[in-house]
Amino acid sequence: MFAKTIKIFAIILVVLTIIFTLIYQCHPNTVILSIAITFGTISYHFLMRLAVGYVVNGIFHNRFNYKRKWFQEKKFEKRLYEVLRVKKWKDKMPTFAPEMLDLKVHTWEEIAGAMCQSEVVHLIIVVLCFVPVLATLIWGTFWVFFITSVLAASVESMFVIMQRYNRPRVIKMIEKERKGKA
Repeated sequence: MFAKTIKIFAIILVVLTIIFTLIYQCHPNTVILSIAITFGTISYHFLMRLAVGYVVNGIFHNRFNYKRKWFQEKKFEKRLYEVLRVKKWKDKMPTFAPEMLDLKVHTWEEIAGAMCQSEVVHLIIVVLCFVPVLATLIWGTFWVFFITSVLAASVESMFVIMQRYNRPRVIKMIEKERKGKA
């Protein structure tokens, strides 16, 4: 449901961007230009997120190796999670594809791989959140693009943190399951 809503919202934003750009072309006006730029920037953020997710999934199909060093919990992370109070807000975050985390369909190892892929997707998105800053070369207003990029990257970082917070618990379940089979 969430994924469908995001896709519909992205389409609406693109249509609004096109409409206001056409209006601006016919009737140049700074207010109309500001509206077109705003819809365009928001459209970029939605479409970029969808594209990154589909491209990474198309390449890796949730088969990341959770044992790789990058995905291992770092020494500072537990304290960071406490400071950020991750435990309180992690369950309130939306999940784009909850079916990838369904134990009725997937093993704990498959879920760990999906979580690693999700982390990578969100990290790529964090970096791409700053692409709109390049628009300042055309329209100026550096601080508007910079602040919105920082805010978007901050929200996206929450998803990275959430994946990293939850993965050690999933790995414990994998180890527990292995001990039960041995």
